[in-house]
Amino acid sequence: MDFDTIFDRHYPELARYCQRLIGDRDAAEDIAQESMVRLFDHQVTGSEAGMRAWLFKTATHLVRDRYRVEKNRVRLLAENPVVPSAPESPELRLERAETRAQARAALDTLAPRDREILLMRYAGFSYREIADAIDVASTSVGTLLARAERRFTQVVTEAARQAL
Repeated sequence: MDFDTIFDRHYPELARYCQRLIGDRDAAEDIAQESMVRLFDHQVTGSEAGMRAWLFKTATHLVRDRYRVEKNRVRLLAENPVVPSAPESPELRLERAETRAQARAALDTLAPRDREILLMRYAGFSYREIADAIDVASTSVGTLLARAERRFTQVVTEAARQAL
């Protein structure tokens, strides 16, 4: 059976079912659509009744997952409330933009390997991951990173001197 036929026959009923479970029409339609996509991604075959059962079971699992995620989100927000911060002043915004531009300019002057390891390290890569990416021994990464940081600092310092 082709996608259009299955969709036309089962989507309206599936969306209504999801809406009854959730109470939110938009979320219900998203879950019904996700169920349909998964049906075809998993290349489910069989009788029409079997595919219908698969769709409803998948939708039910997606609804449960949604509630679990929502419950965790509410708990995390209760434990760590979000406090709105004051809007950033134009001066501070300009200062940050200038600092970012200076850092980018300094990075652009470095050798490609130095730039890569600095960016990887400050993106959270481990020494092992950096070593694998640039094809060096992991025991060398610390030294290479220290040298790259020193070169970066020299470039930034020199640029600051020239700006005065």
